[in-house]
Amino acid sequence: MSESRPLVQPHPRHVAMIMDGNGRWAKARGLPRLAGHRAGTENIRNIVHACVEQAVGYLTLYAFSTENWSRPDNEVQGLLRIMAEVIARETPELHREGVQIRHLGGMDGVPPELVKAIEDAVALTQANRRLVLSVAFNYGGRAEIVEAVRRIVRAGTPPDAISAELISAYLYTADIPDPDLIIRTAGEQRLSNYLIWQAAYAEYWFTPTYWPDFNGDTFYAALQDYSRRKRKFGLTEDQVSG
Repeated sequence: MSESRPLVQPHPRHVAMIMDGNGRWAKARGLPRLAGHRAGTENIRNIVHACVEQAVGYLTLYAFSTENWSRPDNEVQGLLRIMAEVIARETPELHREGVQIRHLGGMDGVPPELVKAIEDAVALTQANRRLVLSVAFNYGGRAEIVEAVRRIVRAGTPPDAISAELISAYLYTADIPDPDLIIRTAGEQRLSNYLIWQAAYAEYWFTPTYWPDFNGDTFYAALQDYSRRKRKFGLTEDQVSG
């Protein structure tokens, strides 16, 4: 971990990240795409430490989308293997550091051994409170909303009783605050079906840096930029200032 930095104020309570550019990082170095994904997973530890250093209470990472199943089979299978390796390697240390691991997404199509690894990591760390690390794996924002609505309907909820608050309560993130800041690496400037309900009032920060090269200094720069923004949530400038 790098040298301790001053605490940014105000800082986001919840940072969500789209970890993009692993494949391009590898291509630029003449390496196979999976080498980029492996380098990307190695970088997660650095950002977890940066969050703890800056008192960020919630970190959510977009690890594998429902659309990623359409990638070449060898890449998909490699990603699943890397995911299993990362869980086995990192969970004990994250647990010792007081990090709570959560899974956002479905389990359809996920190999049984990986399902068990995810469930075991979630169970082991569920009482930890230092940082809530949510991993959006086999996740899609639209699918999340559709499933929430289906559950509301199955519960027999009258139409007039359906509210934004009720829908939020049926999402994967039911007891997690909405993200204050969403960071996307590798130059793309879109959400890509990520937390599309929860991101309604999030601030966005984009960087051309590929995810494997995104470090604590870059994260700190994002937090500093966030601290200079004025979040109005639909109010006027005078209302916020007053």
